[in-house]
Amino acid sequence: MTIDPKIFKAYDIRAVYPTDLDEEKTYAIVQAYIKLFKPKKVVLGKDVRESGPSLFDAALRAFLEAGVNVIDIGTVSTDEYYFAVGSIDCDGGITISASHNPREYNGLNFCLRDAVPLSSENGLLEIRDLVLKDTTPLVSQTKGTVEKQDITEAFLKKAISFIDPTKLKPMKIVANGNFGVDVMLLKKAIEMFNLPLTIFPINENPDGTFPKGPPNPLLPENRTETLEMIRKTGADLAVSWDADGDRCFFADETANFIEGYFITAVIAQELLQKYPGSKIIIDPRLTWATTEAITKNGGIPIVCKPGMTIIAARMKSEDALFGGEMSSHFYFRDNYYRDNGIIPLLLILEILSEKNTTLSQIVAPFINKYFITGELNFETEKKDEIIEATKEKYSDGKQEFIDGLSVEYSDWRFNLRKSNTEPLLRLNLEALSKDKMEEKRDEIVNFIKSFN
Repeated sequence: MTIDPKIFKAYDIRAVYPTDLDEEKTYAIVQAYIKLFKPKKVVLGKDVRESGPSLFDAALRAFLEAGVNVIDIGTVSTDEYYFAVGSIDCDGGITISASHNPREYNGLNFCLRDAVPLSSENGLLEIRDLVLKDTTPLVSQTKGTVEKQDITEAFLKKAISFIDPTKLKPMKIVANGNFGVDVMLLKKAIEMFNLPLTIFPINENPDGTFPKGPPNPLLPENRTETLEMIRKTGADLAVSWDADGDRCFFADETANFIEGYFITAVIAQELLQKYPGSKIIIDPRLTWATTEAITKNGGIPIVCKPGMTIIAARMKSEDALFGGEMSSHFYFRDNYYRDNGIIPLLLILEILSEKNTTLSQIVAPFINKYFITGELNFETEKKDEIIEATKEKYSDGKQEFIDGLSVEYSDWRFNLRKSNTEPLLRLNLEALSKDKMEEKRDEIVNFIKSFN
């Protein structure tokens, strides 16, 4: 058996099944996790992917043969898995998932006790090195046990604790689950807490074949049916999730997609009304709107390299109240510092209800002031060369290197970085006018393309 070390990413393991990740490799990787961290009891889950059941069984066998007891939480969203590891007395856990990657992918997402993320910075690369060196099975004379546990109701009770559900006003919501479990979770929450919400579901039934392509709402082509359903139904807003449910995306009542950057600003300013003086984590790709929202409301903005494990770890070390990425990961101190896809929706619904306003109106102060390109991606083998050349070209601006290259001027700024999960160079740019945004966007895009 040979394992390609490239399947070990910054935050987790993701690979094409069965070419680069199969049952045998999964068994060996889980055994390496056991050898390194010596858990006695773990949580094990999976997302909706077709290869999930067989990879889950391989992971389960690795745990049981090594004498580790397993809490089987079944097919869940990734934020349900985080909740399970955080709320159950256990030593960590694994969920079999490849997030928003295409159908042919699967992977492993690891936690330690209290839902602390395991990443390249605190053990994932050690797992890689161990499994490359030694795949001798760890077999215990005393086999582990399995206990099935349905955590759905407890998870939803945790999510609803972030708001006062009696404040919610009747609203119509388009909900696109992208063939994960989140529409089912939302319907269950409405039933459990008697929420005055009417749902227009899209892609609500779990389906790991992802018949409409990669289950990623950030792809513009994946937004079309959601926006059309808003126009058709006259809904108050739309919410969509990636297939594993840890990211939450919004569109307003005018069928305008709202970037996670602006949702971060809205949630931050509202939470700071309740918890003034708190720290808020933001990422360096876009910063002006979020920084304004945080500082104007008495908070402390902390810019952190993006990534679901990196930000979660920084959240804990800073004891930050909230964190948000433009990729629509939203993190909460009172949710084990981890990201969650249901809590942001509930918070937005509470804000709209309390202020008796619309989503378009609540984001207007930011959208009308800060003009952004959206994330522009470039497939290139010259990523380092391009970043270095861009650094030289814009050396007269204020430069930071928290993640890739960020350059700031008085009326525009940009971030250019290598993707942690895909072979891409990513550009994000914001400016204080649409004309300046378009001018500088075209200038940098043409500069990047000149290298190919």
